[in-house]
Amino acid sequence: MKRVVLVGGGHSHLAVLKSFGDAPIEGIRLTLLSPNRHALYSGMIPGLIAGHYRLEDCRVDLGALAARAGGRFLVDSALGIDPGRREVITLRGERLAYDLLSLDIGSAAGEAPGISERALRLRPVELFLAGWERLRQAASRGEVRHIAVIGGGAAGMEVLLAMQHGLAGAAVEFTLFDARHILAGHSESVRRRIARILVARGIGVHTGRKVFVAAAGGLEIEGGERFQAQATVWATGASAPAWIAASGLRTDALGFVAVSEALQSASHPEIFAAGDVATIVSEARPKSGVIAVRQGPALARNLRLALAGATLEPFRSPARTLALISCGDRYAVASWGTLALGGAWVWRWKDRIDRRFVGKYRLGPEP
Repeated sequence: MKRVVLVGGGHSHLAVLKSFGDAPIEGIRLTLLSPNRHALYSGMIPGLIAGHYRLEDCRVDLGALAARAGGRFLVDSALGIDPGRREVITLRGERLAYDLLSLDIGSAAGEAPGISERALRLRPVELFLAGWERLRQAASRGEVRHIAVIGGGAAGMEVLLAMQHGLAGAAVEFTLFDARHILAGHSESVRRRIARILVARGIGVHTGRKVFVAAAGGLEIEGGERFQAQATVWATGASAPAWIAASGLRTDALGFVAVSEALQSASHPEIFAAGDVATIVSEARPKSGVIAVRQGPALARNLRLALAGATLEPFRSPARTLALISCGDRYAVASWGTLALGGAWVWRWKDRIDRRFVGKYRLGPEP
């Protein structure tokens, strides 16, 4: 009996669980470890914040998927790995033995020195949503007049515009900060289109300087300038859990699991990783939910091949990926290479894609 342990309920592991449920494998004992019973689909979170979706629209029942795959589901978190003994150490003190281990735990939001614990971080998303609800209520009472968002990538942009839409009617101003420029990695045509939207909606933008401190009263910006805000949302890049490097796995410079094109650990062949927590050493790319979704079927195939002792298959990242950036209201911008298209029809296109993705892993009505 081979023991397969999946740590995390990320987008890639949804495909693994579905694959093992669609075509069960004899002679394995499957365990899924996740701190949350439900997996929230990141592509729909801005729409949830804006008020276009209910929470039930955006989530997948991990327990039901694990049961369909013949596995057990543990609501717990990983604290480390003992590769020598092939065990996962959990927050509750369990040691889960494995023959094959797969990691899909996402990433945490990066932060600057001195950031206050009161600043909302985008990840983990469950904590962010709880903080957003408190912020929304405070703003509706007039206790929050200015919200600062640090991080001008697609995620920060979508969340900022979604919050503004969700607070329509409240007297709240928004300001965006980024140490470089908005939407790095996207074409100039996309940046111009989004910049026009920000101007039209009265959102201030400050780029080219780092934010060093986010405290209760506001921000301290490179050069000594201070900026007052009653709330701060931290939406900068991704960081890896410290326990990964501490476990002795080979990592990249930022502490993410270094994997081959087959999504196999570069130091421990019995360990696989996908999604934000993994970096393919031959082609390091920005963390992306689109890539995590695409890696899912490849990860499922390679876990099956590894169990059979067969040669693994490489995952080929697409040369370019389509990004559909929601803009708070039912409007979105499509980014494809140098092409930028916007409109309500793009939002409807994105809505269909997102609902189809979640629906693929739904096994019945929400509990």
